[in-house]
Amino acid sequence: MKIGVSSSSIYEKNLQKSLEYAEKLDIKYVEIMNEYPNDSDDVDMMNSYDIKYSIHSPITDLNIASLNKSIQKTSVNEIKKSIDLANKLNSDIVVIHPSGMTILGYPCEDKILSTCKESLEICGKYGEDNGVMATVENMPNSDWLIHKNIFKLNELLLEINMYMTLDIGHASTMGYKEKDLYFDSVKHLHLSDNFLDKDLHLGLGKGKIDFKNIIKVFKKNNYKGKYILEINDKSPIIDSINYLKKL
Repeated sequence: MKIGVSSSSIYEKNLQKSLEYAEKLDIKYVEIMNEYPNDSDDVDMMNSYDIKYSIHSPITDLNIASLNKSIQKTSVNEIKKSIDLANKLNSDIVVIHPSGMTILGYPCEDKILSTCKESLEICGKYGEDNGVMATVENMPNSDWLIHKNIFKLNELLLEINMYMTLDIGHASTMGYKEKDLYFDSVKHLHLSDNFLDKDLHLGLGKGKIDFKNIIKVFKKNNYKGKYILEINDKSPIIDSINYLKKL
């Protein structure tokens, strides 16, 4: 298993300290949350570590589904910067959040979904042109978020020739069972635990998610991607890694 961690789970004052921490734990895969304080573009520094990277594009202050064209364009451009970084690091995966509804957007849901699709197609093509797989992450159960339904998200991704980062914690808040979680479009996994209602990003084994059967489903389908721990503090990292290895 290719077990890695998100830089948000080894949160330090800067990216270099986060990578030093990961190296001390002998972690070989790190997903960089590409915004402050881990927004460094020092490629030489990052390549000095024996670590393979995936990149999570920024999620703060962005909305690729915004009906404000300037915000949409800016958001897409920030994702393109993450794709550029991935290209320089020989990283094969960039993760994109599909964003969501605005305060006044609920009567315009079809338009918001259409705008999001437009943005994703731009990002997907930019990734393809730069040798990077742009993947779209499913969202947790929340009124203002879009693309929470993994079946509909999979249909969209097949239509626009893109791929999915499946967040197991997010999916569990939507009530999906283990057998529902695998699609051929899934090329990357985020793992965290919760109590099947709220997105808590707990260490594995601290909630109610049945990771044993989830891992069985993905191994049965010959999943070759990474298992990225995206948990809310450093203390459960080693426990979560050992938990996965036992499975």
